[in-house]
Amino acid sequence: MIAKMYFVSITGPKKDIDRIVDKYLSRYELHLEYAPAELKTADNLHPFNEQNMYREQINHMEELAEHMGKPSYENEDMEVDVAAQIVDSVYEEYNEKKNNIETLEREKNKTYEMWERVNHFINVHYNMNQLFELKFLQFRFGRIPKQYYEKFEDYTYEDIASVFIKCSEDDRYVWGIYFVTDIEKDSVDAIYASLHFERTLMPETLEGKPEEECQRLAGQLAAYDEQIESAKRALDVMLEDNRAEFNRAYNRISRYAVQFDIRKYAACTKEAGMPYYILCGWMVEEEAVKLREELSKAEHENVCILDDKHETVDLSPPTKLKNRGIFKPFEMFIKMYGLPGYHEIDPTKFVALTYAFIFGAMFGDVGQGLFLCIGGFILYKLKKMNLAAIISCAGVFSTIFGFMFGSVFGFENIIDAVWLHPSKAMMDVPFIGKLNTVFIVAIGFGMVLILITMIMNIINARKAHDSEKLYFDTNGIAGLVFYGSLTAVLALFMTGNPLPGGIVLLVMFVLPLLLIAFKEPLMHLVEKKSKILPDGKGMFFVQTFFEMFEVLLSYFSNTLSFVRIGAFAVSHAAMMEVVLMLAGAENGNAGNMVVIVIGNIFVCGLEGLIVGIQVLRLEYYEMFSRFYKGNGREFKPYSVGVNTKR
Repeated sequence: MIAKMYFVSITGPKKDIDRIVDKYLSRYELHLEYAPAELKTADNLHPFNEQNMYREQINHMEELAEHMGKPSYENEDMEVDVAAQIVDSVYEEYNEKKNNIETLEREKNKTYEMWERVNHFINVHYNMNQLFELKFLQFRFGRIPKQYYEKFEDYTYEDIASVFIKCSEDDRYVWGIYFVTDIEKDSVDAIYASLHFERTLMPETLEGKPEEECQRLAGQLAAYDEQIESAKRALDVMLEDNRAEFNRAYNRISRYAVQFDIRKYAACTKEAGMPYYILCGWMVEEEAVKLREELSKAEHENVCILDDKHETVDLSPPTKLKNRGIFKPFEMFIKMYGLPGYHEIDPTKFVALTYAFIFGAMFGDVGQGLFLCIGGFILYKLKKMNLAAIISCAGVFSTIFGFMFGSVFGFENIIDAVWLHPSKAMMDVPFIGKLNTVFIVAIGFGMVLILITMIMNIINARKAHDSEKLYFDTNGIAGLVFYGSLTAVLALFMTGNPLPGGIVLLVMFVLPLLLIAFKEPLMHLVEKKSKILPDGKGMFFVQTFFEMFEVLLSYFSNTLSFVRIGAFAVSHAAMMEVVLMLAGAENGNAGNMVVIVIGNIFVCGLEGLIVGIQVLRLEYYEMFSRFYKGNGREFKPYSVGVNTKR
């Protein structure tokens, strides 16, 4: 069901817009339209241009919310200026403590880098201040890749004027220190550079031995850890102490921000020198009437105008589906295809009934149906998944058809079939011979569904005032008469009444096909156009012939498509026979229970998935394509997630 929409226009003094939005509109669902474009009958309209003065506080709120969490919405009545002051105060203190933590962490990182440098040379037993005081010798701390260090030991070390002291090594590098005289330092440095020696600079602030310096730096790191933890605890305490006030301020400014953003939809105009705002959009009938009553009683300068015939706007109303109970989850399938236009039939209930019914017919088994029904219901209650609710509904019909087919977890000897066993029941068909009964019933059921969708298409065409689609379309009145006659003829022949069937075939087939074939000239005639037939009459008749051939072929293929209902009913029985055969239970024996359980799970999962997809295909391609466009736009109220629940 589609909710009835009113087009709502609200106007008043420009200074009142925040108060009206906060006091009234925040409690209703209003799908806003861009007023300067939609209100074409009004003069001197221009956009409502203002800057949000609380944009900085909003950014601060979002940063704070990452640490404090976003509060659940409550309608706070505090002044927005007070809320902004609270946010500024909390953010200032937060920023100060955060900067202190960041400073400590930077100092800790620097100290750790220093400790990491010195730690590689922990085996050097010299005071660092003594090395820095050397006058005639130069020293270099650094590292050499291992492959070059081996060459250095074998070929180079004895030939250069330096002393290299190895300190430590890992899988890739050897760390050490070499000494060289002032005279030889340039040539020696060049040789070490060719060996990919990388220098490690040591600050002159180091005084003791590397081992002592590492211990000192480790103590500093521990002290920094304590200071950082203490600062973080202080930050957490501060945030917790301010949480309640911050939550109130967050809610108030968030509501203000959403309300302020309404300005981008509003228009401004001047009347007698006074600026006025204008807001417009769509509301559900009941809420629109309540809003107008509230404004008319409490407000004198702010006016609400309702238009239930939508004569003041070119846009089609948005679509809001109103389905309840077991039908609500099936809206998921409708939205996957596309929402119905405002003047279209809502096919949700049709889809819910036909989808669950066809699924049950294709997957008829008492045990597996109950499993789907109960499992889907539990999953829906726990996770609120629409698909789980759909599976549960389909499981109900699977159980019903399981009784009809006499199948319980694949066993067909536990209960008697109320109707028939799909794989065994046969019937005589005139001119053809014996065919499986469920195939014939599936085609007959599909023809009934096609007729129903044609009727729905006629209703939609009448709502849209589309005469061509109403009278001459393949799914209009002409198509309904033709296909309905075909259905009646087949029913008469199947029941052994060929003479009446032949008469219907002769009388009722030709006229509807002619109407469908010549729909364009007939529409020109109805519209009293001077030119009935196109200039190229020969090409027109050739094109019409092939179009009619395509129409007849589509009727035939669409009808045969419903054979899959019977085919899957038979295949389900066949697959379960295979499972029972593998378990050794095909002759009524107990069989291997492990194989039976695993087989049932496999068939339930695999075939359930395939059947679910195939039923959806029937819905979309064989039924929706006949009557449904799905080009509606969704009803999106500005206040979603912010408005107060009443």
